[in-house]
Amino acid sequence: MDFIEDILETLKEWARRILDVLLGPDVQPEPERIPIPVNEPGRRR
Repeated sequence: MDFIEDILETLKEWARRILDVLLGPDVQPEPERIPIPVNEPGRRR
């Protein structure tokens, strides 16, 4: 039985690798940017 489990585990790992190659690695969503207030000096004419 250990032999069959080893084969199944190997097949699962191969399937993961194939999916990673075809679909790319897991994409993490880009975090939202936090607006940073900037004090701009008043324009003098």
